[in-house]
Amino acid sequence: MSDFEDTLIQATDYALCAATVVHQALLLQPKSPASILMMTSMHELEALRALLESALIQVQMPAEPRTLH
Repeated sequence: MSDFEDTLIQATDYALCAATVVHQALLLQPKSPASILMMTSMHELEALRALLESALIQVQMPAEPRTLH
């Protein structure tokens, strides 16, 4: 596993933890004036996780062989 791949995995884990914290905060105070900001943060964290997972898949894919002409 490369250092870059390890970093992507760690970043994905941190994004998941942050999304979990936001989710718990929303459960505790769903009517809070800040809830719209928390929902927006959750949406952005989910988008970040999707991008990180996509990058991780790309890193883990074997390099395509080059065609020699």
